[in-house]
Amino acid sequence: MEGIRDKVVAITGASSGIGEASARWLAKRGARVVLGARRTERLEALAEAIRADGGEAVCTRLDVTARDDMEAFVAFAVERFGRLDVQVNNAGVMPLSRLDALRVDDWQRMLDVNVRGVLYGIAAALSLMQRQGSGQFVNLASIGAHAVSPTAAVYCATKYAVRALSEGLRQEAGETIRVSVISPGVTTSELADDPTARAAMAEFRRIALPADAIARAIGYAIAQPPEVDVSEVIVRPTASPF
Repeated sequence: MEGIRDKVVAITGASSGIGEASARWLAKRGARVVLGARRTERLEALAEAIRADGGEAVCTRLDVTARDDMEAFVAFAVERFGRLDVQVNNAGVMPLSRLDALRVDDWQRMLDVNVRGVLYGIAAALSLMQRQGSGQFVNLASIGAHAVSPTAAVYCATKYAVRALSEGLRQEAGETIRVSVISPGVTTSELADDPTARAAMAEFRRIALPADAIARAIGYAIAQPPEVDVSEVIVRPTASPF
């Protein structure tokens, strides 16, 4: 994993789940991690834990649905470390419901976080990476970007969008910017942790992967040499039917 050492890696949604696990895993292997999320107390505790373990970490509040926030997040990374090597667009939400439940506010929130948040991450970092002549986007999709399930239609649609945006970015970004999509199967996280879905998700997550399994996949994509672009990785439990 020498390809990770000293890289500046910015991670959205870093206060829990895959984002937190990735921050810990990458920092342990020498990355300089820049952590963003809305829950600043969790971020600060995570950054302090990483530093106490000998890693480099800084953090700042980030709402991925606010373009100004995302631009400030990238600027913060550059201010602290002089560059940005990897932008991990990880923040996501997954409120589940049937379409005929008409939970339109939930639909809007998923579009805002899961799609607009990724687009704002791209907009904030792309020009910088072009000027640097190097960089990498790691966008978190889902197994739901490959197959649609009842109660998850809108969530799956947002993750299909992440795959499409990532492929378009890969084709347009040029020879020096890599684009990787990581599609986790069922993974331990706080997604869909609401009363209407909790029982169903508990059953679904009986075979859940730990979040650090996804962190290792992210690390694999980052660690490759500059001429190797790991375009997409699906990571799911061996026993998963999906």
